[in-house]
Amino acid sequence: MYNNCKPMPRLQDTSEEATYRARLRAWLSDNAPSIAKHDVDALKAWQRQLYEAGWLGLTWPAEYGGQGLGFRQQAIFNEEAARAKVPPSVNNIGLMIVGPALIAVGSEEQKRRYLKPILTAEEIWCQGFSEPNAGSDLAGLQARAVDDGDDYVVTGQKIWTSNSLIAEYIWLLARTDPAAPRHKGITALIVDLRSPGVTVKPLRQITGEAEFGEVFFDEVRVPKANRVGAENDGWIVGMKTFTRERANISVSLSVRLQQQFDRLLEGIRGRDVPLDTQQAREVALAYVDSQCLTLTCERLAGRLFGFESSVVKVAWAEMNQRLQEIGISTLGPDAPLLPGGGFDQAGESSSTWGTEALSETGESFENSWQFGYLRSRANTIEGGTSEILRTVIAERVLGLPRK
Repeated sequence: MYNNCKPMPRLQDTSEEATYRARLRAWLSDNAPSIAKHDVDALKAWQRQLYEAGWLGLTWPAEYGGQGLGFRQQAIFNEEAARAKVPPSVNNIGLMIVGPALIAVGSEEQKRRYLKPILTAEEIWCQGFSEPNAGSDLAGLQARAVDDGDDYVVTGQKIWTSNSLIAEYIWLLARTDPAAPRHKGITALIVDLRSPGVTVKPLRQITGEAEFGEVFFDEVRVPKANRVGAENDGWIVGMKTFTRERANISVSLSVRLQQQFDRLLEGIRGRDVPLDTQQAREVALAYVDSQCLTLTCERLAGRLFGFESSVVKVAWAEMNQRLQEIGISTLGPDAPLLPGGGFDQAGESSSTWGTEALSETGESFENSWQFGYLRSRANTIEGGTSEILRTVIAERVLGLPRK
C-alpha cells in the first residue's frame, strides 16, 4: 500500500502561472543556499537576495517595494520554496504579519518608513499580542499605553513572542482605555525594542530551544506617530493581522506536511517488520487527509485573508500533530532519532536561534521525529487555539448562531 503513495494532482496552473512557476523553480535550483537556521546574518543576506531577484513582497504594492502581483503568485512561491527546502524567512513575522497589516491599515508615512526594510531584512520584527493571562482570550490583555502628550507610556508584559531575541521592532497591542468594553479600548503600536525600559528574556521550551521570548515594558515612551490605525481600534487591527498570518502560512505548511509524509513513508519502507493492519490504516487515512488539506488550500486561494483562513489553520495544526504521533508509533524504538519529523532548515514552524544539538545518528535533533513530536504540541495553541478557531468558523464562516 505505502509503496505506491503518490501526490494527488494539484489544481491546474494557467499557462502564465506555469511559466512563472518554471522560472521560479529554475532560479531556486540555481541559487538556494544551505544555511543553518541559527545563522542570522546569512539568513538576512539570503532574504536580501530573494528581494533583489523579485521574489519577495509579491502581493505588496509596487510603490512600497513590492511586486504588485496576485495571491496565486504568492502561493506558487510558497509551494516551490517548500519543495526546494530553501532556508527559512529570518523576518517571517514582518513578511507574513506586519507588512500585510501595515498595507491594510497603516498610514502612508508608516508604509514608506517600514515596508521596504521588512522586505530587505534590514529591520526584524516580532509580534506582541499574547500575555501571561491573555492568550486565546486576547481581549483580556492588560499591557497599558497611557496618553502623555506626544507619546504613549507603555507598561506591561508580553509572552510567547517569536523572534523577539533578534528583533528591532515589535507589533504591539496595548490597552489605552481601561474603562471601555474589553474589545474597544485596545490600540496597535509600533515599538522600538531598543527603547529605554524594554527587557527581552528567552523562554526555553520542551524541545530545548528558545524560540520565544518574554518582553517587559517599564514606562516605555512610544511616539503617537507609531500608532497604527485610530486609538482604541486595535482589536480590528489585530483581527486583520491574524487572518493574514494564517493565510500566508497555509499553503507552504501544507506542502511541508507532504514532505514530512514522504519521509514517514521512507522510514516505514526501511523497517524490517511490516506495519500491522491498524498502523497501515492510520497511515492511509493520514495520507488522504493531508492531500485534502493541500487541495483545500488551493481551492481557497484568494479567500484566505478572510475567516476561512481559520479552517486551514485548524486542519493543519491537528494534521501535523497526528502525523508526528504516527511517526513515533509506527517507526519503532529508533523513531526518536530518525530524521523526518521536524521541518529541517526550511521549516516555518521552528524559526529558532537557540540550539544545534545532534542525535546519535548525526542528524540534527531539530529534524528528528522526537523534535517534531515535541514541537507539534504547540501547533493547536499558537496563532489561535483550535477551540477558539472552531468558534470563529462556526460564527463567521458558517453563520451559526451563538448559544
